Amino acid sequence: MTVAQNTPRTRLDAQDRRRQLIGIGLRMLATRPIHQITVDEVAATAGISRSLLFHYFPTKQDYYRAVVRAASRRLLRQITPEPQGGPDQRIRAMVDNYVRYFERRREPYVALFRSPGADDWVRSIHEETQDALAGKVIDALGGHSVPPEVEMVIRAWWSFAEELAIAWTGARPSNRDGLVSLLTETLHRVIEAAR
Repeated sequence: MTVAQNTPRTRLDAQDRRRQLIGIGLRMLATRPIHQITVDEVAATAGISRSLLFHYFPTKQDYYRAVVRAASRRLLRQITPEPQGGPDQRIRAMVDNYVRYFERRREPYVALFRSPGADDWVRSIHEETQDALAGKVIDALGGHSVPPEVEMVIRAWWSFAEELAIAWTGARPSNRDGLVSLLTETLHRVIEAAR
């Protein structure tokens, strides 16, 4: 931490400083669980005082929430397919991007969202993320309102996809294209069955 304390202080506007502090948290989150990230270390890395960090985030939990929400937004951005192409191509691209995300970030994701002792606020952000993922499939299907039962199976399918992506990226049993095909085909089948 002493090296980080020598970081020169830089004056940033409020939005840039918040973005900087969240970015530091995201980098740290890639190597350790959220509760092992200390605000003292974040402040030192940013070259600011601990009290200034609390000016932007009133409590440590507010800071943690901001970092976890940013991690969720990063996942959603990374899986979003290009707008061109039909629904099948867009859904396959989304699933492929999702599996690629887990190939790169499996351990931090599991430590954050799947640890047995996760706080209620972490579980809440995870649920919001799963809902947003379901919304992305609905958008890829044309964005029209879908019957509630179809929406429910899409949401449940994301839980299945998460479980399988975590298991596959941990074991690497076969080629990734096979996993993407399996997940995509399963999604189409549950949607068809629900309709």
